[in-house]
Amino acid sequence: MISVDGLTVEFGGTTLFKDISFVINDKDRIALMGKNGAGKSTLLKIIAGKRTTSSGKISAPKDAVIAYLPQHLMIEDNRTVFEEAAQAFAKIFEMEHEIEVLNHEMSTRTDYESESYYTLIEQVSTLSEKFYAIEEINYDAEVEKILIGLGFQREDFKRPTSEFSGGWRMRIELAKILLQKPDLILLDEPTNHMDIESIQWLEDFLISSAKAVIIISHDRTFVDNITTRTIEVTMGRIYDYKVNYSQYLILRQERREQQLKQFEEQRRMIADNQDFIERFKGTYSKTNQVQSRVKMLEKLTLVEIDEEDSSALRLKFPPSPRSGNYPVVLEDMSKSYGDHLVFSNVSLTIQRGERVAFVGKNGEGKSTLVKGLMGEIEYKGSLTLGHNTMIGYFAQNQASLLDEDITVFQTIDDVAKGDIRTKIRDILGAFMFGGDNMTKKVKVLSGGERTRLAMIKLLLEPVNLLILDEPTNHLDMKTKDILKSALQDFDGTLILVSHDRDFLSGLVTKVYEFGNKQVKEHLGDIHSFLQKKKMDTLRELERNTQR
Repeated sequence: MISVDGLTVEFGGTTLFKDISFVINDKDRIALMGKNGAGKSTLLKIIAGKRTTSSGKISAPKDAVIAYLPQHLMIEDNRTVFEEAAQAFAKIFEMEHEIEVLNHEMSTRTDYESESYYTLIEQVSTLSEKFYAIEEINYDAEVEKILIGLGFQREDFKRPTSEFSGGWRMRIELAKILLQKPDLILLDEPTNHMDIESIQWLEDFLISSAKAVIIISHDRTFVDNITTRTIEVTMGRIYDYKVNYSQYLILRQERREQQLKQFEEQRRMIADNQDFIERFKGTYSKTNQVQSRVKMLEKLTLVEIDEEDSSALRLKFPPSPRSGNYPVVLEDMSKSYGDHLVFSNVSLTIQRGERVAFVGKNGEGKSTLVKGLMGEIEYKGSLTLGHNTMIGYFAQNQASLLDEDITVFQTIDDVAKGDIRTKIRDILGAFMFGGDNMTKKVKVLSGGERTRLAMIKLLLEPVNLLILDEPTNHLDMKTKDILKSALQDFDGTLILVSHDRDFLSGLVTKVYEFGNKQVKEHLGDIHSFLQKKKMDTLRELERNTQR
């Protein structure tokens, strides 16, 4: 059991938390919720021992292992993937090496009666007892199982970590955490750079094998599938619900309605008493009653209403100019980088108004095919874009294409036309650019902030074919809801590359699966595709078992 006692965090004259307490029990799977800036990541860092508090403490058993996966990390570049993942067992290997060194010293020394020799025997005995108490583990097999589950191929094991992108490096760090079998796992946005299959594997692992887990995630399906408890951080305090995210939203709404009711009742009561005080403050016979009511109002604790959910804002794309019947016709597309074949003989036809998803493991060519559609890379085969096809494209690197020398407000003001110009401040606020953030220069924005800004810009341009490559990686749940609602109302053709099942749900009616150098078409929505995939996986397992 790990406990958070009376935690208070202050910096820059602002109180982030005030006197919060809760207990993390074995097998707890907790979702940490709250708007951006509420302090969720700070709370995880404090529990992980990476940050100090103004007051309060974290109490844990002496031998408890707390493992933390931050959003951004640095790992060694001079190891292979396998060697880096095996660092999870570094302490055990060090212990084994120390026992070897001490045993060698014992075998070479002859001062058997000396005090230092007895000390040496005690050291070896204590260390050996600790070492042999660790259950026997086939380390290589464990490392291999976790790495493959997280999407690595066996041929990746010997590659240096320096060859991998930030998303894959994050998976290596996650592998190290899972291999440690910690008492508490702290995960800050673990699914941002993972494909659907790896996310599903991680879900199964956390549910079946993890002890206690606390997760910050904007992936609603992932959070709902894993967690059984939700802690909301808001306005310096916490609310603790023993339910998953979907149930929490219902209870949160009920709580807010109750707060509003109490606020209105208190407001009326204060008004009535102030009216009484004003009317009778000069009346001798009412002096005691007036004084009593003044004191009562001075001591009154005002009812606070939690921050309002801004997701009620609806955005609409401008009307789409009409395109030809078939905006995209692709025939026999093949793409290689040197000797590496990404995919071959891909043919697909997308009709006007269709909404399709590109899914599959990372590295199987989803973004590559999109780049082919955009004419950014050379390939074999033919591509025909339909008459009057106007493409709006959101790439994973879209943020880097913004003008760095203008402000956030100017960036959007330059593309907004018509009535939408009156709502620029509301739109920026909904995408977490409220207040002074609007006047910031683009050059000072973080990667996530730039991504959100690029997304708003795209929302305001009149197009009839939208191609979005991982659009939700840096959006919180409220902002994703706003974007999803806008896409549902979009009257053009949509191609979505995404690993976010909840986001894809209700948005697409056809799925193209990338894998084994091929692209397969699946009619139906994302849920029917995943159901079919799970059945195929089970059949594959049965076939493997029968061999």
